[in-house]
Amino acid sequence: MTKLWGPKQLAEYLGIPVTTVYQWRTKEYGPPGHRVGKHVRFLPEDVYTWVKAQPNGSH
Repeated sequence: MTKLWGPKQLAEYLGIPVTTVYQWRTKEYGPPGHRVGKHVRFLPEDVYTWVKAQPNGSH
């Protein structure tokens, strides 16, 4: 069973500020997140897939 990531773990993995994760959410950009109650969580597999799909040199 895979542990879900919160915005902090996602930001740490990507090497970006947590505020960027939230900005991406409002712009519907970034890896897909899932609501768990009032929290946003990310499946690591979805994050890996999203990263691999990004063109080189983007954002």
